[in-house]
Amino acid sequence: MAAASSAFAAVVSSTNPRSSYSSSPKSQALSFSNSSSLTFQSKSLRSSLSFRQSTARRSSFVVKAGLPLVGNQAPDFEAEAVFDQEFINVKLSDYIGKKYVILFFYPLDFTFVCPTEITAFSDRYAEFEQINTEILGVSVDSVFSHLAWVQTDRKSGGLGDLNYPLVSDVTKTISKAFNVLIEDQGIALRGLFIIDKEGVIQHSTINNLAIGRSVDETLRTLQALQFVQENPDEVCPAGWKPGEKSMKPDPKGSKEYFAAI
Repeated sequence: MAAASSAFAAVVSSTNPRSSYSSSPKSQALSFSNSSSLTFQSKSLRSSLSFRQSTARRSSFVVKAGLPLVGNQAPDFEAEAVFDQEFINVKLSDYIGKKYVILFFYPLDFTFVCPTEITAFSDRYAEFEQINTEILGVSVDSVFSHLAWVQTDRKSGGLGDLNYPLVSDVTKTISKAFNVLIEDQGIALRGLFIIDKEGVIQHSTINNLAIGRSVDETLRTLQALQFVQENPDEVCPAGWKPGEKSMKPDPKGSKEYFAAI
């Protein structure tokens, strides 16, 4: 456990955005067909290099991510998981047409913020179950590591028994598919995705390694999603909770909401 703790501390420090880098531009071949062509291409090369260097300086703190996943079909996966202290197989597409899914990624087993999130979701599992939702936790650890952590008491930094599966992403393909993998570290950011019954990602949040997530906000967002899907002519304003007033998404209909607040 001490080794894992040291490794995680090293990961946190090394993911400081100030330590990010940009690769240098590849060398470009020059044509020596004639002197005017050489002069033109030399100027062009200097201009290109100057632009690229300027761009590299400006983008040194920018994380290059894939296209937004929200609104698109969730990437399917099939992987081993630990549930009820047994190894099982989990396939995301098995939930299509049946349940909503809360899919969340965490960096590593036997760390510090991670068990607080994992156990918090487990302790509130019944609330998600009541609204037809499954929870899946994912990290790059093996099922053997997951099992050992589940078998460790909470007071000793373990998880104890959980009410939902912990998925093993040792190949890192799931983390990569959901655009949460830190490539040079080989671990995932704290990504969380709400996937509807049709398999479409309707919500995502991604936290850096040191910032835990809120079960309350995840549940509230899920409830808002289910409300608007059941009431397609309504939208949910900021902070909406079940039982509160919703809004008509048009200039005339929205006046009723604004007049009431």
